[in-house]
Amino acid sequence: MRPLTGLATAAADLLFPPECLLCQRSLLGEANTSAATSPFRDFCPACLAELTADLLRCGRCGASAALAEEGVCEGCLRAAPPWQRLVVLAGYGDLARDAVVRAKRPAGEPIAMALGRRLGGLVRSRLAAVRLDLVVGVPMHWRRRAVRGTSSAGVIAAAVAGSLGVRQRRLLRRVRATSMQNTLPPQQRPANVTGAFQAGPGVRGQRVLLVDDVITTGATLAACTQALLAAGAQEVYVSAVAKAERTSTLTADGS
Repeated sequence: MRPLTGLATAAADLLFPPECLLCQRSLLGEANTSAATSPFRDFCPACLAELTADLLRCGRCGASAALAEEGVCEGCLRAAPPWQRLVVLAGYGDLARDAVVRAKRPAGEPIAMALGRRLGGLVRSRLAAVRLDLVVGVPMHWRRRAVRGTSSAGVIAAAVAGSLGVRQRRLLRRVRATSMQNTLPPQQRPANVTGAFQAGPGVRGQRVLLVDDVITTGATLAACTQALLAAGAQEVYVSAVAKAERTSTLTADGS
């Protein structure tokens, strides 16, 4: 499909006025840098500002902690997670929580795509020196996906891949059904997902960007990363729409 010309876009706006995906405020006539200079017509300035407001975070684990050196916290200097770097779009605040929860439903796929595009832009700037080969979303078990009707991590990953111009491949499978992470206390989450994922041979020698919607303890992402490395991935980088503090009350799945 050819992109719309300026005249065609104006006509389309008259017939179908663009609205913020989160608050439904009209995006027509917005005199702001987001609407004026960005190709994305997804969030109004107020929602975008709240959605992307975040704390200073460790570039390795994503914790909102005092950074020691090279942008990482003291904990990661002692024992770092298995991935190389982590990029987070937002903290798991009220608006981000609402966006993530809505993105988990089939009707929320436009929100998931918009979040993925925004996350992809941030990954591009934060990992500018890294040549990524593949984008892989954290997979759902097939039974849960059949019930839910969509995979928000998969939709977000596809949008991230499109934004980066990098291939998205379904080279990671959830081979064992697990309890939902947000139903378990943090100390039980690593065991819940241990051995639950398997990566295909296509990741061998590749620099992989692993994408999820929310990261909390990091147990799911660690299990996925270990599966990718076991299959021969050269390096794994992680990105997520939101990072929740471990004390947060989750209404999403929580990784």
